[in-house]
Amino acid sequence: MKRHVLTLLASVIGCLPLFAQNEKPPSVPVAPPEAIARWQDMRFGMFVHWGPVSLKGTEIGWSRGREVPIEEYDALHKSFNPIRFNALKWARTAKAAGMKYLVLTTKHHDGFCLWDSAATEYDIMSTPFGRDVVKELSEACRKEGIAFGTYYSSCDWYHPAFPLGSPGGRTEKP
Repeated sequence: MKRHVLTLLASVIGCLPLFAQNEKPPSVPVAPPEAIARWQDMRFGMFVHWGPVSLKGTEIGWSRGREVPIEEYDALHKSFNPIRFNALKWARTAKAAGMKYLVLTTKHHDGFCLWDSAATEYDIMSTPFGRDVVKELSEACRKEGIAFGTYYSSCDWYHPAFPLGSPGGRTEKP
């Protein structure tokens, strides 16, 4: 209990400069207007969340420790083998539907990486599938004229050094 009170107190004290009367708010990076206009002109696209938890049919990341026990969730990659994955079909399907862009979640809060990461073994290369999904989908989108983007969560409930864990990033780690 004392730890929580001290954490809260430190957070409040740390935020006090933000409320000082003569302080300017920190600047927020703003995309150039022409970039925003290009994105708005694309109008329709796809945002893909996909990974080993697809084997369970539950929501990616958030079901870790809730619908799927953590130990089971974290071992799903050992049997993740999406042999029917075809990046070119995904890109062609998006294009046929009139989509102009595709954004892939390359790493969700669960910490699993869909590319060959040098930072962790918890990635696509440690699955039976063993192929770089990010690279394949990027190349397929380029070939089909679909803009390709990536989403990467810096939150990582799997990594032992990240201070919070599952479910839902609400569990403090020792």
